[in-house]
Amino acid sequence: MRRWLILLLLAMTGAPASAQTLIVSPGAQSRSVTVYRDPQRGEGSINARFPTGFALVTEQRRITLSPGDATIRFEGVADGMIAVSAAVTGLPGGVIQKNRDARLLSPASLTLGALGKPVHLRRTDPATGKVVEQDAIIRSTPDQALVIESADGVEALRCSGLPETLIHDKVPSDLSVTPTLSIDTQSDRATQADVTLTYLTTGFDWAADYVARIAPDGRTLDLFAWLTVANGNSVAFPDARLLAIAGRLNRTSDYDALGRAPEAPPLYLSCWPEPSYDGEDDEMVYGMAPPPPPPPPPPPAMMAAQEIMVTGRRVATQEELGDLKLYRVPMAVDLNPNGQKQVALLHQRAIAFTALYTARLSAQGDVSEGGPLTRTLRFTNRRESGAGVPLPSGGLSLFAMRGDESLLLAQARMRDQAIGDKVEISAGQSPHLRYERTFNDKSQRHGLRLINSGTEPLVAEIIVQDDEANRLVGSRPRLLRRNGAWLWTVTVPAQGTAHLDHRLRTPR
Repeated sequence: MRRWLILLLLAMTGAPASAQTLIVSPGAQSRSVTVYRDPQRGEGSINARFPTGFALVTEQRRITLSPGDATIRFEGVADGMIAVSAAVTGLPGGVIQKNRDARLLSPASLTLGALGKPVHLRRTDPATGKVVEQDAIIRSTPDQALVIESADGVEALRCSGLPETLIHDKVPSDLSVTPTLSIDTQSDRATQADVTLTYLTTGFDWAADYVARIAPDGRTLDLFAWLTVANGNSVAFPDARLLAIAGRLNRTSDYDALGRAPEAPPLYLSCWPEPSYDGEDDEMVYGMAPPPPPPPPPPPAMMAAQEIMVTGRRVATQEELGDLKLYRVPMAVDLNPNGQKQVALLHQRAIAFTALYTARLSAQGDVSEGGPLTRTLRFTNRRESGAGVPLPSGGLSLFAMRGDESLLLAQARMRDQAIGDKVEISAGQSPHLRYERTFNDKSQRHGLRLINSGTEPLVAEIIVQDDEANRLVGSRPRLLRRNGAWLWTVTVPAQGTAHLDHRLRTPR
């Protein structure tokens, strides 16, 4: 009779609803990281501490599902994940909702999560080594003095003069040790699902780093480039397929505001004012102890160690991606947290170049002006010259071979160069070729004199810039007009000079 009564009550009230199942996703079985340069960085260098580009991360994970509703936690995502960009596919019931768990485990967040709840207070007497434990309740937020209440009364932690420690029974469920994305889903059966997680994240960047070596004959050079990728996140991406996108991507969004990295707030511990004494009049003065120094910024967005890890010289393959260029690294790489990775990007051998000496000068100058010209190496980015590949922007180190030694000549910047462009490498100031200004009061003619103190003829290319207020006219020799300026190309003989003079016309 009692059994039938229980069944009748269950039929009237219904069975209790099943609780939401919490599933922690295992680590990714495979992953790929596609890194985009900061479109606003131009030709500048990577910010090693705070990379300002972004990346598209794709992970494959296998998840075991139970029947009913479930919350899946994807732990170990990038700090800078842009939550609104996250997409999860492969779940039989799809995604009901998703949440970026923005609270990371830290002393402050752990204390805040236990506000008003009981904890254990452990004190150790340094003289006797005796340990005393008692129950206490946290009564304040962790942004000021940490106030606790126990059977002995209300006090601030670490102000008793004894070593003190708070012991928590458990970690609040909403705190994560690593950055986490959680989603709600539903499955009508128990199954294993192969899930793909894709999201955009900040805290990445990449650049090309070139090494150019001039051959002993002084007519050709070898050009090698490293693909340098910076990961400013606190999580690692081991055995990742790495891709890099070159070109200026049009990126207009509020992702930066929506995808801020989770914060691990600091914990401040300070005591109430203690009496201090003025030695001159023995009058008791109550003063507040100075606040502790601010803690260092949280590490997830920092690159504390600029770790350069060099892999084998397996060169990346270049593919077309619309108007952009895609570089695919042919082997899996480890992108370590707060580190840099270098892999071979390209290698072009025996590129034929010409050496010339350049300067960009104003048509109107002072006679006291003068100085050395810049030695410039120039080649056309075509297969006929030994090049003929797109050259992404980046830094360049120029070396010259002298016997078995490789000596550094200059460091310069390389802008984005397309196939067919004229590529110029600045090789430093010339010790032999310099210029001087001249002016003839009688004829009112301005002049430039090039002086070659070397033992070989040198080719100079001077760009002379004028404007509406001072228009260059009547030059000897005659100049060519190119790209809105005047071009003077001349061969200066060894131990000799070359001259240019001109007049300036001003509007009346």
